[in-house]
Amino acid sequence: MKQAMLRTAAALLAAAVLSSVPAAAEQSGKEHKHDHSHAHDHGHDHGERSVYKGYFEDSAVAERPLADWEGDWQSVYPYLADGTLDPVMAHKADHGEKTAEEYKAYYEVGYKTDVNRIVIDGDRVAFHGANGVAEGRYASDGYEILTYKKGNRGVRFIFRKTEGDAGAPGFIQFSDHRIAPASADHYHLYWGDDRAALLKEVTNWPTYYPASLSGEEIVREMMAH
Repeated sequence: MKQAMLRTAAALLAAAVLSSVPAAAEQSGKEHKHDHSHAHDHGHDHGERSVYKGYFEDSAVAERPLADWEGDWQSVYPYLADGTLDPVMAHKADHGEKTAEEYKAYYEVGYKTDVNRIVIDGDRVAFHGANGVAEGRYASDGYEILTYKKGNRGVRFIFRKTEGDAGAPGFIQFSDHRIAPASADHYHLYWGDDRAALLKEVTNWPTYYPASLSGEEIVREMMAH
């Protein structure tokens, strides 16, 4: 009986762990080799030492093509602002160490962006923002493995602009809890003109889900993880 109760308690504890965003980074390890990915199948392994949570061997990391993120994507920031994501914040509070209000304030900083739509088609990336559309063509610029303060790690897959509008960033860096080629179902994106400085950005990570999803569907996706 006691062993059964312990197994049940352990299972409940594991289910309560929720990890959906990058932690604060402590250092960056350069790993330039020839290299998010969700496909609405929730195929992540969410175990305590899983790749999704940032535990992996360097040898498992592989370069990824821009095609992994191809599609029409919407920012989740407007859904946070209008209250659509409030059930997600409440869910996190039920299993975390912050109140729902504190989680919402944290994600307010993390999700904040005025680029509400991104369209990726081939090597072309179009940023739809407050000032219109800026488009560029991008080529792989390798990847970086980052080590976070809590001991887990993440991979940024980096692409460099080869031509395009002046308003399109010089670099874009994808983070989606995957470390090898696979199609994305959501991602965090960092962009700017300074490759190295972007790697130090760990507080603002605009997050994108398929444009075809409603706010309620995004809520269900987030809570499934």
